Amino acid sequence: MFKVGDLAVYPAQGVGVIEAIENREVMGKIQPFYVMKIMGNGMKIMIPTNSAKAVGLREVILEKEIPKVFEILRNKDVTIDKQTWNKRYREYLEKIKTGSVFEIASVLRDLFILKSDKNLSFGERKMMDTAKNLLVKEISVASNAQEAKVEKDLQMIFSMQ
Repeated sequence: MFKVGDLAVYPAQGVGVIEAIENREVMGKIQPFYVMKIMGNGMKIMIPTNSAKAVGLREVILEKEIPKVFEILRNKDVTIDKQTWNKRYREYLEKIKTGSVFEIASVLRDLFILKSDKNLSFGERKMMDTAKNLLVKEISVASNAQEAKVEKDLQMIFSMQ
């Protein structure tokens, strides 16, 4: 259960702040909704409170979990499936939709490894940017650090190929 002012993560959109909890009538029933403003783009989302968990709304990771994210990013000893780009894209999209910061980190790492081998498709490049932005925002919020510093940390990890 979130309160007004709490930070939360909405899958595939990123970190946002719960601005209000409002009651709305849906199919003749009054239901409470979280009104959440996404920090990255200012978009507002309404999430029924009773299905928040089902849609993947979660708390921002704890600062002590950040090293695990960096560990996933540093692990270059992974095999990238040589399937078609669109099948791989769908697979990565599903991982991003889970909202798990660890799945998002694995998508970013895999795309970065793939990029060193070959040119990424437009969709893959866009997904790589999305994954990076989602990670930067959440890590900066969790660690109370500037986004520029987090981005620099990520660049350091990927420059050590």
